[in-house]
Amino acid sequence: MSKKLFVGNLSYDTTEDGLKDFFSQAGTVEEATIILNRATGRSKGFGFVEMSTEEEAQNAVASLNGQELDGRNVVVEEARPMRPRQPRRDFRR
Repeated sequence: MSKKLFVGNLSYDTTEDGLKDFFSQAGTVEEATIILNRATGRSKGFGFVEMSTEEEAQNAVASLNGQELDGRNVVVEEARPMRPRQPRRDFRR
């Protein structure tokens, strides 16, 4: 069963391919996604990586957390489920 990891403190220059290559050191990467700002299309500085097994995910956290990628020391931890949020109000009237 695959396991999703949160990756924070990413450089704005990091690409999804670069993120996938970086995490391939720890095992098989199913998917690597960088979260983008909808308005600008620019990276928000974090993303998610899905490893193929729980063991590979644990190895990635242990070996890659704090390591340098594109000039930044990345934060790698187990992804938590998204919390429900209140809908945003539209103040344009």
